[in-house]
Amino acid sequence: QVQLVESGGGLVQPGGSLRLSCAASGSIFSGDVMGWYRQAPGKERELVAVMSSGVSTVYADSVKGRFSVSRDNAKNTVYLQMNSLKPEDKAVYYCYHNGGLRVYWGQGTQVTVSS
Repeated sequence: QVQLVESGGGLVQPGGSLRLSCAASGSIFSGDVMGWYRQAPGKERELVAVMSSGVSTVYADSVKGRFSVSRDNAKNTVYLQMNSLKPEDKAVYYCYHNGGLRVYWGQGTQVTVSS
């Protein structure tokens, strides 16, 4: 069993930055895939950025060069640094964990980009 708790969402102006954090507890291993998905109103949930073994990363094309995923295995925490935010980045951001047997999701944190 894995529990994921996100924090760090909020309201930011276009061009601003936010950092999301996801604290994981339970059966966490360094080789597990962890990262972030998001869901905008009326749209399906989509991958933002995921990281495996703290080395291999995958980013959505829409966030490449602006977002960065990182992980602190000692703290079982994954981060998403979001820079140059755009109005289209507005969504609920969900922490993601996949240890190979099943996928776990956090409760989500709202990110709103608006002037």
